[in-house]
Amino acid sequence: MSLGSEPPKLLKERLFYQGRKFRYEVNTYCLPNGASGDWECIRHPGGALAVPVTPDGQLVLVRQYRFTVKGRLLEFPAGTVEVNEDPAETIRREIEEETGYRAHQWRSLGKFVLCPGYSDEYIYAFLAQQLEKLDLPPAQDEDEDIEVVLMSPQEFEAIVCTGEQNVDAKSIASYFMAKPLLGLS
Repeated sequence: MSLGSEPPKLLKERLFYQGRKFRYEVNTYCLPNGASGDWECIRHPGGALAVPVTPDGQLVLVRQYRFTVKGRLLEFPAGTVEVNEDPAETIRREIEEETGYRAHQWRSLGKFVLCPGYSDEYIYAFLAQQLEKLDLPPAQDEDEDIEVVLMSPQEFEAIVCTGEQNVDAKSIASYFMAKPLLGLS
């Protein structure tokens, strides 16, 4: 049964929580078939992520503690897009702060919705190449506990395929978006 292209009609918006980085809403909609109900949603400004690759082909990742999963995840450097900030600026800042590297070549990999079942967050993914190691150590935010990890693409894929370490979905998706541009089969 097709409901056509008519979108659901918003009947009521309710803000339940306004945090530093996101808002939690419960909204009432009427569907084109006449049914109505409440849907919870996290409103997020978006994030930017880089797949950094050193001149010798190593991937630069970070391992950090994530309170939501009560454990450390292996991830590519990423950060929340600030108000009125271009995602390219976000990731330029974050890669230096989190890893201590600066990229001199950037390519957009596009964007994707992270978790559309409960959030409107988009991830803007980039390939960062021609990396330069900065003389200063990474300048992590005081609420971050990050370890920089270098590994080959083959090691990363093995970890993803075996589930040997926890890797987040945005990093997996972005790596496979970057892979053709790296000449990897």
